[in-house]
Amino acid sequence: MSSNRSQYRSVRQAQKESLLYREVAELFRQHAQDEPALQDLYVTRVDLAPDLSTCTVFFFSPKGEAYFKQQLKQLILYKPSLRRAIAHKVALRRTPDFVFKFDETVEKQHRLDELFEKIKPHTDDSD
Repeated sequence: MSSNRSQYRSVRQAQKESLLYREVAELFRQHAQDEPALQDLYVTRVDLAPDLSTCTVFFFSPKGEAYFKQQLKQLILYKPSLRRAIAHKVALRRTPDFVFKFDETVEKQHRLDELFEKIKPHTDDSD
């Protein structure tokens, strides 16, 4: 029975994360239209803490992590507005606190793709 309960919690957690991702990404996209400096930042995923108190929003920028760090102050200023908007749009008992982090997985994936490309056997079309 506890296995079913834990499975139910993980499904509910994933549903809440998915909903938060959609809403945060859309709200951020709208905000970035008015803030040119934020237009090169993209929400890639969110991670909701098990107690629902904190939502980590991961961003990627083609300009790199240094660019993200330069824009972090602007993101932090946006946090109260984001919390208010999420409180109105998403039915949660408590609106989580938002933490913003750079998503390194996109860069790691790109580096892996480059490595695989280097070791991929080249076919000879002259046969």
